[in-house]
Amino acid sequence: MAFIVSLWLPIIVATVGVFLVSVITHMLLPYHRSDVRKLPPDKEDVLLETLRKINVGPGDYAAPHAGGPSGMRDPAFIAKATKGPLAFMTLAPGSAPSMGPYLALWFVYCLVVSGVAAYLVWRVLGPGDRFSAVFKLGCTVAFLSFGMALPQMSIWYRRSWTTTVKSLFDSVLYGLATGGAFAYLWPK
Repeated sequence: MAFIVSLWLPIIVATVGVFLVSVITHMLLPYHRSDVRKLPPDKEDVLLETLRKINVGPGDYAAPHAGGPSGMRDPAFIAKATKGPLAFMTLAPGSAPSMGPYLALWFVYCLVVSGVAAYLVWRVLGPGDRFSAVFKLGCTVAFLSFGMALPQMSIWYRRSWTTTVKSLFDSVLYGLATGGAFAYLWPK
């Protein structure tokens, strides 16, 4: 735990840096505004009313759903999948719009990633290593932590590759913020 005492400031600064970069990329810059498309109002109302009527609980769903490997060979499943559409969706209970809890969770997540990245850089390089070495390794570990699980959503759940690539770009920025904070504040 000695690394926590030595690295609390780089961890906090990296966390705040990533958080601020994410605010800029998601709230100020326009490139994430097309990540999720809006249904036409008449279709949105019909869809939401239908979901309320069938009363499906919160969770992640796919339709059609094979149920397992043997279901992938079921002619009924094959016919539904071939006819389309295919749906992958997350349902959540209704609530008043509020970003506060999600921003708090995002901050905690950034703190955990920064802490893990700092630990790995500490274990590989230790205190007093060169600015460039700390920067490169900090950037790499943070990028891998924030970004490399994103492509699987496009591979398996058909998420738009454009959205995934934009989020990977964000992950590069998060890596730069983390690596910069670590390199400037790394213990001598």
